[in-house]
Amino acid sequence: MATKLQRRTASLRKLHLLQTLNKPKSVKRSCSIINVLHFYKLKVKLEEIQREYQNLLKNMRIPQEVKVEKINGEQFVVKVACNKGGDKLVSILEVFDELGLNVVQARVSCRHFFSMEAIIGVGQDQKTSDMKDITDAVLKAIDEEQSGEQEMLVT
Repeated sequence: MATKLQRRTASLRKLHLLQTLNKPKSVKRSCSIINVLHFYKLKVKLEEIQREYQNLLKNMRIPQEVKVEKINGEQFVVKVACNKGGDKLVSILEVFDELGLNVVQARVSCRHFFSMEAIIGVGQDQKTSDMKDITDAVLKAIDEEQSGEQEMLVT
């Protein structure tokens, strides 16, 4: 008789314990607390990654690159990549004008660094330009622009 009573009370205790663990309010509260903590940890991690990304972008230095390819008799594709800042586009377009080259089509981006891809044609009154001349002139324009920026930062 005593063993039946002990088994019954033990079973009732276990049942009572299971009921308290499975109550909807306690489950919702514990889950919501866990969710809030998890969300907060993710938010902190995201902010840390964003700070690292911004620091990398600030300190990123890409090498200057100018590529000129001839696509037909009188047209060239000019690809330029360098650090952003200043009036690089204006300087490059002035070089094209000085060389008597017309911009047929161009794409420019300044998101993380300056990049430009342009199709240029030789003007009607101009002789065919050499690819090396175009490359040297564009590199000179970029160098002058960057040295001008550094002088402004020093003074």
